[in-house]
Amino acid sequence: MSTRSSWTPSLVALDVDGTMVDPGTQLLSDRVRRAVRQVASSGSHLVIATGRSMLGTLPVLDELGVTEGVALCSNGAVRVDVATREAVSVETFDPQPVHARLAPLLPDSLFAAERIGMGSLVTAPFAPEELHGPQWQVGLGELLGQPVPRFIANWAGRHPAEVWGRLEGVELPGCTYTIDHYEPWVTVVPAGVSKAAALEKLRLELGVAAEGTFAAGDGDNDLQMLEWAHHSVAMGQAPATVRLTAAEVTAPVTEDGLVPALERWFPGR
Repeated sequence: MSTRSSWTPSLVALDVDGTMVDPGTQLLSDRVRRAVRQVASSGSHLVIATGRSMLGTLPVLDELGVTEGVALCSNGAVRVDVATREAVSVETFDPQPVHARLAPLLPDSLFAAERIGMGSLVTAPFAPEELHGPQWQVGLGELLGQPVPRFIANWAGRHPAEVWGRLEGVELPGCTYTIDHYEPWVTVVPAGVSKAAALEKLRLELGVAAEGTFAAGDGDNDLQMLEWAHHSVAMGQAPATVRLTAAEVTAPVTEDGLVPALERWFPGR
């Protein structure tokens, strides 16, 4: 475990689900809330970096009491100005060839196309807790009819390992995708888009040294972010690939593992 008493990160990037929020309960504990608020009040740049849509991220910002800075949503495809709660940068792709590739590999999947700040177009209803915001069931023509920042395939009723097996070695046209380790989900974003890429762009804009970066996460979509950070922390429940990528492994999200990882440099008052 790293003990960097003389080092304090200038840019702190935090995943949401599985890192701050317990996926089992969908709750953010008081301990985690206090630890994250301490970072926000320290003068360092706090960046929420999540696979969630903007609609799913705003309530987390509200609960944390974060009122300024940047949030990176949809795995980096959407940048949100926290103060105005508006999307200030969006990257999109054509979902039609992606759907054509995924549909036969994951038969009978549910598909969702994000509409920023509004909700999602879906081929069939998702469970209310699975997608944030309103859902509109539409035909494929409308679902695939315009560029999107994020496209979801949900192989409902299957295990995530089955998704991994079907998509091993598969490339999607013009896109990058990640697979959830809690649910049988595939999240697709434009090629070259990732939390890490968005964070590196932001780091350069802010003038933060590469040696001043910290990141914590737990999933496939966090791998590049953990490699990017000068010091990285994987949650204890993360898959082996994620834990092996990080510089440090903390306790699981169910035990508020993020708290000691942050309090080392941002002690509570």
